Amino acid sequence: MKAPLFFSKILLFGEYGIIKNSKGLSIPYNFYKGGLKLGDINSDSIKDSNESLQLFRDFLRETDSSIVTFDFKKMDKDLSEGMYFDSTIPQGYGVGSSGALVAAFYDRYAENKFTILENLTRDKILILKNIFSTMESYFHGKSSGLDPLNSYLSLPILIHSKNKIETTGLPLQSSIGKGAVFLLDSGESSETAPMVDIFFKSMKNKNYNKIIREDFIRITDSCVDDFLSGDFKSLFLDIKKLSQVVLDNFKPMIPKNFHNLWAKGIESNDYFLKLCGSGGGGYILGFSEDFEKAKSVLKDYKLEVVYNF
Repeated sequence: MKAPLFFSKILLFGEYGIIKNSKGLSIPYNFYKGGLKLGDINSDSIKDSNESLQLFRDFLRETDSSIVTFDFKKMDKDLSEGMYFDSTIPQGYGVGSSGALVAAFYDRYAENKFTILENLTRDKILILKNIFSTMESYFHGKSSGLDPLNSYLSLPILIHSKNKIETTGLPLQSSIGKGAVFLLDSGESSETAPMVDIFFKSMKNKNYNKIIREDFIRITDSCVDDFLSGDFKSLFLDIKKLSQVVLDNFKPMIPKNFHNLWAKGIESNDYFLKLCGSGGGGYILGFSEDFEKAKSVLKDYKLEVVYNF
């Protein structure tokens, strides 16, 4: 069985905002990857994965065939022969473990699928996003479809709004730049659905709704524009504001033992933290104009550089 590998992703900007039509920027992160393989069903880890995939198949059988159809004969055969998802992507860390799995299933079993080699117009990308949203809802209850889309296309994706999405290019990374975007490991995994549920409940509060729409979304949009134009001076002014708004309004999504660390970054300007995905644990995204300094201040934590500038 020859099946391609699919990368993890990082939503640089847009967590929670894109649910309410903010801009967003999602990039592939090839440090982690996953793919479908055949293995020995007697191995416990392979058996567990195989059983999980069987449940996913049962869910896909119930999906609306006007959205997407699958070759279930091929799927059943692969599953009976010990298919599993072989992945290095940490689960519950906000880097798209379920997105890569969804992309792998679509690639192998979808009938009349869109391929990454064809001319992917905005309309086709939206159709793909809708298909992936339906498929990934199995894992999260509600999904934007962006994680699998990013994994499948393996290209940065710029979200203008719910119905306007396109692939994009990023400013060139600098090998001599001092600044970096990095991941900070919180040391605990998290589930997306409960975090999203907290957000929707909070949005029923008029004041909270106003802050999200007028402050959070406006600053998120600025961050996307700054980053894509390579205006890192302006980006750090906006990232500082974003980090503060998140600390003030998304406390349940920030693990308690990181509240002080978050605030210290804002006070010192050594680094700024933001949510990576839905939060609640997993990775936290960090931005620093002087990564060596940030590294020394955060020496007790595991950091991974995502992007240099």
